[in-house]
Amino acid sequence: MQVLKNPFRGQGISVGLESAPSPSVNASAPRALLDRCPVHSATPLVNALGLHIKDERGRMGLGSFKALGAAYVIAHEAQLGSLDGRTYVTASAGNHGMSVAAGAKVFGAKAVIYLSKTVPSEFADRLREKGAEVVIEGDDYEASMAGALKAAEVNGWTLLSDSSWDGYFDLPHRLMEGYLAMAAECTEQMEQPTHIFLQAGVGGLAGACAALFRDVWGDEPKIIVVEPEFAPAIYDSIQAGAFMTSTGPVSDMGRLDCKEASLIALKGLSRDADTCVLISEEEAAAVLPKLADLGLASSTSGAAGIAAALLSDLPSDAKVLCILSEGA
Repeated sequence: MQVLKNPFRGQGISVGLESAPSPSVNASAPRALLDRCPVHSATPLVNALGLHIKDERGRMGLGSFKALGAAYVIAHEAQLGSLDGRTYVTASAGNHGMSVAAGAKVFGAKAVIYLSKTVPSEFADRLREKGAEVVIEGDDYEASMAGALKAAEVNGWTLLSDSSWDGYFDLPHRLMEGYLAMAAECTEQMEQPTHIFLQAGVGGLAGACAALFRDVWGDEPKIIVVEPEFAPAIYDSIQAGAFMTSTGPVSDMGRLDCKEASLIALKGLSRDADTCVLISEEEAAAVLPKLADLGLASSTSGAAGIAAALLSDLPSDAKVLCILSEGA
């Protein structure tokens, strides 16, 4: 495991991120909408392996925390008027696409999801079951995103990405706000932790949670961002002091295999995170049998934060919070 102390803690990276908004801390907004959703309930916080683990595998029947993101954006837009005839398009490594598809189906819109060739075929099958059109394009997430961008421009569709870049902030900012519902539940389910491990792809989950945890728990908890060695987007950017595109082979941590960070997430995490760590493919996989034996079966993506926590040299009295972000 590689470890990088964040020299920008407290102020954040400013170079190249001036136009990006900081992550929202308004958890009441998504919670107000979720209170009206008949399939929503808080997910459990379980104690296992000496950790406090927020188990997101059952979130709204969609299998991951991503249920709180894109579907929340679509629900918010539905309050403003009918979505008949609206098509939402996005690229996804799997779970984000499920949230787009589910939200579109509930509120009468259409969903088109671009997947790269590396995304497991079962994700495509699940998306089609939700009524989405699936397009396979490119060898990695970045290539599928390029396809989604082009489709949005050509067809006049609404791009609903879980990442953000210059000129594209409004929808991903609201999408990250949806994740605050999960973070707020954590603050109600446990006393203040000493260490918080947050896995990151483009960084939406980590950026949103870190912002709320700082708002509620202050500066004392140590927040650690966890990425694959093969996709060190946030690690490289914090090391350089500016947004960087990372390079590397395809990671088995597929939902974290993103070579570019969301600018909103990077702005927040460069301010709120104490440390960034990179874990290897082998380190991520090693924790899965332990979790499965405890009835917490997950993937290398979903359990990356747990893997990093178990690899870390922590005090004996550490109170550690991790997110089990998806099922097996």
